[in-house]
Amino acid sequence: METTLKPETLTQIEALIGLYPEKRSAALPLLHLVQEDKGYICKGAIEWIAQKLGLEPISIFELVTFYPMFRQAPIGKKHVKVCRTLSCALAGGYTVCERLKDILKCNVGGTSADGEYTLEFVECLASCGTAPVVMVDEVLHEDVKLDKVEKWVAETFPNHKSESA
Repeated sequence: METTLKPETLTQIEALIGLYPEKRSAALPLLHLVQEDKGYICKGAIEWIAQKLGLEPISIFELVTFYPMFRQAPIGKKHVKVCRTLSCALAGGYTVCERLKDILKCNVGGTSADGEYTLEFVECLASCGTAPVVMVDEVLHEDVKLDKVEKWVAETFPNHKSESA
């Protein structure tokens, strides 16, 4: 596992571990670094981090499965997150998500067959006043209403093949 990480990630990991009086306290930051480097946390990464911190792999696996920001599988080239909390739900977030599922040909919680999109229904994206909101990778898109979804997809993903194509 170690050899598949970028050298700068390995340097960050070593520096980070040294910041904590108890090595185990570096577990969450290490998971973030590995996911940033590889895109997700595989079984090998869980075992490598556990060994690095002198822990049993189950201790790291528990963190990966508890925190929703950690992924155990690769995601698409574009990561589409639709907010599902109250403000967005009341403003149509659920129907927007369903429509995106159809347009992007991607199940919620899954990745499209072509590997282009991963669609997730997530907790608060912290823009309640501009609901419903959708985040693509790290870019927040506000006021994505159902009647504008097709136009929004065309503008946001210019290379997307429309349903009629």
